[in-house]
This record gives sequence, C-alpha cells and structure tokens, in this order.
Amino acid sequence: MLARRLRGRHNRVVTPSTTAQRLFEHAAFVFRFALIGLALAFVATLVWPERFGRPTLTPKRTVAPASAPVSYRDAVARAAPSVVNLYSTRIVANPAWRIFADPLTQRSVQVPTLRPELRQSIGSGVIVSSDGILLTNFHVIADAREILVGLHDGRITTASVVGTDAETDLAVLRIEGSGFTPASFADPDHPLAVGDVVLAIGNPFRIGQTVTHGIVSATGRDQPTLSRYEDFIQTDAAINTGNSGGALVNAAGELVGINTAQFGPGLGINFAIPATAAKRVLDEILARGYVQRGWLGLEYATRADAAAGWDPAARGVHVVGVNPGGPAEAAGLRAGDVLLALDTTPIADEGDLRNREAALAVGGRARLGGTRNGVPFEIEVSVGERPRERR
Repeated sequence: MLARRLRGRHNRVVTPSTTAQRLFEHAAFVFRFALIGLALAFVATLVWPERFGRPTLTPKRTVAPASAPVSYRDAVARAAPSVVNLYSTRIVANPAWRIFADPLTQRSVQVPTLRPELRQSIGSGVIVSSDGILLTNFHVIADAREILVGLHDGRITTASVVGTDAETDLAVLRIEGSGFTPASFADPDHPLAVGDVVLAIGNPFRIGQTVTHGIVSATGRDQPTLSRYEDFIQTDAAINTGNSGGALVNAAGELVGINTAQFGPGLGINFAIPATAAKRVLDEILARGYVQRGWLGLEYATRADAAAGWDPAARGVHVVGVNPGGPAEAAGLRAGDVLLALDTTPIADEGDLRNREAALAVGGRARLGGTRNGVPFEIEVSVGERPRERR
C-alpha cells in the first residue's frame, strides 16, 4: 500500500503546457509593473520638468533686473532746470480799418492807416552756460522789444539778444542773474539713431513747463521752409505752440536738439535742430557776433531727373543763376551749367552743396567740376562771405 501511495505521488506529471502558462503569467506581471513605472515617470516629467532635464512647455516668466529703467524721471530732473519759458513783446502795425466792425466803414477807408499794436508771443529756451547764455529759436524773439524769462525755480528775469542767425532759425540770448543750471550736450561721437527715445521739454500753450515723450522718427530731414541749412531731427514727441526753442533730450537727459516746429497739429511729425548744429551757431555768435559762411555766388537747384527719380544715377545740381559781381561770375560759371563735384567729392543734391558751400573757409579757393552742354569742365572759384540774411 505504501508503495502504491508513493507510486501515485510520483506519477503526477508536469506537462509542457503548464510550464509555459506559468512563464506567461510571470512575464505579464513584470510587464504590468513596467507600464506603471513608465506612466509614473511620464507624469513626473510633466509636473517637474526641470528635475528631469526636459524643457518646459510654457516659457518661464522673466523678471526685469532691478537696474532696468522704469521711468525717465532722472533724465527730466537733470534737464528740466536748464529749460526756461520765454515771453516776448513786440509792436506790429495793423491796418486801421481792421478796428472797425462795420463793413461800410471798412470799405470807406480808401488808404488804411497803420495802427501800432502790442503783441506777445511765447516760447522756450535752453540755458547752455552757467553765466546765463541760452539758445532759442529766432522766430520766438524776432523783433522783440522786451523778453521776459521764467526760470525753472520760479524766478522771473529779463534777457538781451547776443546774436541771431535767421537762416538756421536760432538766437543766442543772455539772461540777467546768477545760479543758472546749464544743459549738458550729448556726446557728438554718439549721434542719434532712428528709434532712440527722446523727451521734449518746453512751455506749450503757456500752461507751464511740460514734458512729452517719443522716439527719433528720422534724421537728416531737409525742411527749407523752416531753415536754409539744417538737417532736422524728426520725432513723434509732441512739439506744440510754445515748445519752440525748448530742449530735446535723450534718455540720459542730455541735450540732443532744439525744438523748432510741428509738421501739422496731431500728426506726430515734429522737428528739432540737432544740438551739434546749434552748438556751431552758438560758438560763432559768441566769437564774432554772427555766423560766417562761405559763398560761391550761385543759385542752383537739384537736377530734375534726379529729383523725380527718373535716373537714380543722376546727381549734382543745375546752375539757375549767377550773382552779378560774385565769385562764380568772376570764375566764368554760367546759368545752365551742371555741377557734379566740389573739391573732387560728388555733389548729391541742392541741400548737400548748400551745406558744404557754407562750410568753406572764407578767402580760400574751391574747385568745381561739372558739364556745360555735355562737355566736362573743372574750374577754380574764390570763396567769398555769404551776405547775411536780415529779417
């Protein structure tokens, strides 16, 4: 019987199918745990991406450094004390018939008499030296009988005219008193560029000192209706009535221009004379009382084909007139000549030649190259002194 029992126990056979089933169950168990582990790892990378070296799906919010400018108050604090309010009075002569309201009376005045009238204009100025020298626009103080100056600290004083330059619309004044804060000129080796931030400081509409903000929209703008010689800074910083003569400063509060005019109300196109050009006029007036410029005795205009864009390669100017007794007439130049180069440097257009002519040394000589009836020529001209424009 014991032998039968042992034989029965040892007769239980493990078949191949049973072994495969067990192996499959073990593999499935391991696979399930592997899937769970991968799923947990994936969730972890979503929740803590930086711990697993994976870039975040959304950009991290950056915090501006503490030193980043959030205000231009420092620039204004530096520049504002040098900007003054100007009030000038002048006498203008108006026809007497304008004082009569009745149209019949107006028509009956055959020869209107002139009636003096006192008129006041407003503007701004910029103190440029500690002894009270300031810059402003010529049109702000033209024909003024009296000029009052309102300082940033509330003081009121008077000003006298040191010199004017109508062709650049600039004037130099001297104000009475002491304790003035002059403006700091920007470094001329770092000129303004389009996109630079600028602030316009002045006295618009007689409401008091005001600051407007914008950028440099363009440089080198030629506006002959405003000035004969200047290449203006164009900005969208508002320059309203009364801002003329005030300061255009950069984000550091340094003087980069003298506010001059607006293209039109609300258009965002405003113009300022570059500070480098204003500084040259200032130095000339302080040195000799006026601005001395070279003169060739010519009237000229940009070539029509170049101005109209018909020939992009066309450069130079047409001579439209020769001043009698001037240097050009003495040298033999004639109306109709085309001038292409001044001292071997090509002439771009009328504005280019005008500025370079003004910079010529009075008493020196200049060499002009061009064509006459299509035939090339070169001629040497003595440089005279440009007659000063008086208004």
